[in-house]
Amino acid sequence: MTGQSAPPRSIKLTYFDFHGGRGEAARIALSVAGIPFEDDRVVFATWAALKPTTPFGGLPMLEVDGRRLSQSNAINRYVGRLAGLYPEDAWEAARCDEIMDAVESLYGDMTPSFGMKGDAQKAERERLVAGPIPLYLRGLAGLLGDREWFVDGRLTMADLKVAETVRHLSSGRLDHIPTDLVENVAPTLAALRKRVVEHPGVRAYYTRFGL
Repeated sequence: MTGQSAPPRSIKLTYFDFHGGRGEAARIALSVAGIPFEDDRVVFATWAALKPTTPFGGLPMLEVDGRRLSQSNAINRYVGRLAGLYPEDAWEAARCDEIMDAVESLYGDMTPSFGMKGDAQKAERERLVAGPIPLYLRGLAGLLGDREWFVDGRLTMADLKVAETVRHLSSGRLDHIPTDLVENVAPTLAALRKRVVEHPGVRAYYTRFGL
């Protein structure tokens, strides 16, 4: 027999102590929905000791009533359902997954550059700016089209995940990646980011952290 599972008694979301990246969309979704959770923020000094205890040596990680879940999009889907920010329609849900998975592919291309320094990082970031990043940005912009939101005619996890990616790329914290890259390559994604930020629940989240 199948049925609706009981609401969780406790939720703990563990991710690095910064805003952005793979764990931020879930943080925002839980906050927007007013769902209490432990926001466990890991500083890099303690990451080496924690890493072997995670299922795949990475974060984010979600603990619900003592059960653990890893992989950011699995977390996003679960949290999205709790928060009412994930489509119920099967096709719209698949489209939401398509967008979130595209962002993960972009993260996968970018991740090696974070372990590089100096000229090596500069060369890799310039390669990314010349090809892979614009490829994903244009693809995502094509999926958005002229709609206000990616799927379901409303704010969903897809919008949160893309908006945080736009924020990260435009932040100036990524050496050798121009802050106007998204605006120049995919202006509709930059506009989406502004709409997400203007959502009352999202705005309240950022205000709480002085962002």
